[in-house]
Amino acid sequence: MKLIDIYKLAIRKGIEKDPRTRREINEELTRARKEFRKSKGADRRAFDKERLTNPYADTRILYGDLDADIRAIIVGIDMEGPEILTAARLNEREPDQIDLVMAHHPEGVAWARFYDVMHLQEACLRKLGIPAEVAQRLLKERIEEVGRAVAPANHTRSVDIARLLDIPYMCIHTPADNHVASYLQRIFDRKKPKKLSQVVSILKAIPEYADGLRKNAGPRILIGEPNKDAGKVFVDMTGGTEGSKKVFGRLSQAGVGTIVAMHLGEDHFKRAKDEGMNVVIAGHIASDTLGLNLLLDGIEKVEKLNVVACSGFIRVRR
Repeated sequence: MKLIDIYKLAIRKGIEKDPRTRREINEELTRARKEFRKSKGADRRAFDKERLTNPYADTRILYGDLDADIRAIIVGIDMEGPEILTAARLNEREPDQIDLVMAHHPEGVAWARFYDVMHLQEACLRKLGIPAEVAQRLLKERIEEVGRAVAPANHTRSVDIARLLDIPYMCIHTPADNHVASYLQRIFDRKKPKKLSQVVSILKAIPEYADGLRKNAGPRILIGEPNKDAGKVFVDMTGGTEGSKKVFGRLSQAGVGTIVAMHLGEDHFKRAKDEGMNVVIAGHIASDTLGLNLLLDGIEKVEKLNVVACSGFIRVRR
């Protein structure tokens, strides 16, 4: 499979699991095209043209010939300098063992503007009955906060290493997160667990979370007690990173009893607790692994790949 084909397929699969409608996604792409048409000079030359066809700012080919043949990939959650050097070392031991380094968490240009995908969370909140203008207002401040936090980073460190070693390099973030959020929400909607203990048991039965449990990073109740009523379960696992901590009151009003999340920061934890929300932490790396596995399953329906697992990732095929 060509590198460009893997990239395009990942985007297409991500759109299939996106909480937004196709119309909403197309509207975002249209806004990017209008912005490009209006741009001039340095702004036009620097415009990221991937925005014209790819609605995920955190998913990019970071380095490599688009027509490169890809047969074997090394996949991990965080694939940075050490992991790229590992790929180069594996190729020294056995030439052409690794054709592509695939990261989950964004790097390079995908890391620099990954907060753009947080607007996706507005659709998640609207589905719960929260008015669009309220969702936009809640997220605006948080998106700006994340943008300020990301701005000082040295975004291109790992990309430069891949370029110097001439190893194709890409990252797939929100398309994979869309898969895990959709997959788990469908399970909880079907099984309708009554107690928090049942929510955790459902997660523990999934291979990626069972593996996380063995590594002391599996599912657990963060807020609530095992015998407490779960109520409506909302899987909050896509849209870049944690949204606004002000959203928990609105979620409670919308009838959500339990949030299942990858992780929860301290400020968000305090606000959720104050609002009386139940919170189950599924496990960050296990959740990312599940999302990647579901996405890779879709890619491998087109063509099988030799996948080398690394950096917290384990390959589980379904």
